[in-house]
Amino acid sequence: MISSNYFQDFFHNSKSSGIVLIVFVAVSLLIANSPLSLSFQNLLDTKIGTEIFHLDYSVSVWINDGLMAIFFLLVGLEIKRELLEGELSDIKKASLPIFGAIGGMLIPALIYVVLNHNTDFKNGWAIPMATDIAFSLAIISLLGKSVPASLKIFLSALAIVDDLGAIIVIALFYTDSIDWVSLGICGGITMLLVILNKSGVKNLLFYIIPGLFLWYFMHHSGIHATISGVILAFTIPTNISETEPSPLEKLEQKLHIPVSFLIMPLFALANTNITFQKEIFEGFINPLSLGIIGGLFVGKVLGINLFSLVAIKLKWSDLPAFSGWREMIGVGFLAGIGFTMSIFVSLLAFPDEVEIQNISKISILIASVLSGIVGYFILKTKKKPLNN
Repeated sequence: MISSNYFQDFFHNSKSSGIVLIVFVAVSLLIANSPLSLSFQNLLDTKIGTEIFHLDYSVSVWINDGLMAIFFLLVGLEIKRELLEGELSDIKKASLPIFGAIGGMLIPALIYVVLNHNTDFKNGWAIPMATDIAFSLAIISLLGKSVPASLKIFLSALAIVDDLGAIIVIALFYTDSIDWVSLGICGGITMLLVILNKSGVKNLLFYIIPGLFLWYFMHHSGIHATISGVILAFTIPTNISETEPSPLEKLEQKLHIPVSFLIMPLFALANTNITFQKEIFEGFINPLSLGIIGGLFVGKVLGINLFSLVAIKLKWSDLPAFSGWREMIGVGFLAGIGFTMSIFVSLLAFPDEVEIQNISKISILIASVLSGIVGYFILKTKKKPLNN
């Protein structure tokens, strides 16, 4: 099992990175609504790279497809570790966050589909499915000992399962066309990585270099390049040992700070630069915004608690230690903080449709703020101290 020190460090980093994210969101919005707006957009559109290998991409593409692949690499490492030796390794412990996450994905998507199935926005059905692990854990970390450690671990495991669901959705539903040659090369590289793993190779360099080629060919295959990060993560070797860190644990530790304090803030800076124009708000109340806000703010807490209730009534799962349904409802609202992954999906769902992207982003921000505030105060105003 993972030591309590790991979780203490994890939640401490989540709290700090969440604050940094909030700052970068604010800065991005300020820039977008200032005289610097056009210059900043020109910077994001500036191409960097070489045409020789078809690597001349804009700054925004390098951030969204390149740096975010590293983010997904970290997510993949966390998922693999949790499955092998963490909270998802024991079926009794894993069942509640798994059921909660499934409900927290299905009900928001259903709400969105009901409101948008006959509109031009129907492709955005996956936007409210996502939970932002950094923001949600940052909020719950601010509560300190007001909430039990078991509840924080439940939210962490739920968000990780949620991320896995988002990864599968992106791979299956947000791919336009496939270059089968490039995809075949990706398959060959993946087989090489698996062989290295099975052969006992532990030097991370032997995985990172093929991983770069995997990203390149995945990007040219038509499947979103960030999926390469997850594939690479699942081939990194690990061992269930408390004495010696595995290559997976070493890489995970090295990635946490750059992902939390550089990559995610840069993503927020590049993708929340919404210019608040009168036209956006004149048509803001529409199926798109209602689907996103309803999905995240209402659907998340409803889906997580409904599916958790069924699992507990069937005796498949237990509530987190020292927690009741009040705490579960509070956590359900915190899971409605979509932000990073929701914005990422909205960019895939509505490519080149800036106005729709902006409405989506504003809706995600509103839903995330409402969810965070309500979840915080539900957990903060409990009747008596919880034991840890």
